Amino acid sequence: MVGMRWTVLDSPIGEFSVATDGVAVRAAHFGRTGSAVEEPGDEVAALAVAELRAYFAGELTGFTVPVEVQRGSGFERAVWREMTRIPYGETLTYGEVAKAVGEPGAARAVGVACNRNPVPVLVPCHRIVGAGGKLVGFGGGLPRKVTLLELEARVALQRAWLPEG
Repeated sequence: MVGMRWTVLDSPIGEFSVATDGVAVRAAHFGRTGSAVEEPGDEVAALAVAELRAYFAGELTGFTVPVEVQRGSGFERAVWREMTRIPYGETLTYGEVAKAVGEPGAARAVGVACNRNPVPVLVPCHRIVGAGGKLVGFGGGLPRKVTLLELEARVALQRAWLPEG
């Protein structure tokens, strides 16, 4: 990406890279990109890395780092916006998301939009599951999806049931 600087961090799902331009996170990628560095090059990258580390540690349930996506069809962008509305620790089906964006027959298209999500984890496509809650499809691989969903479920349960202290 032109004008982007990639930063990589270690996580429970392996190396994870984020691209920033000093204004917002523009992309994220499972693994290390060829140009990724380990030290954030700007304040946005530093915030993204700090928030991602806190998220993976179970300490953060919502991101505040600015994220801007400058690609995708209108439908894809609607799906990506809807993903950000799925509460931490919860899931929706592809069909439910399709209905929420006004296209009730477009569950498969939602799956395609999930696969094209340029900012996984920050825009939580892992929270979308198949009919009946089945774990189907994930651009980062199903083991990563399971890890993310298990992390969120564990943290959500701890916050709901354990006293703060």
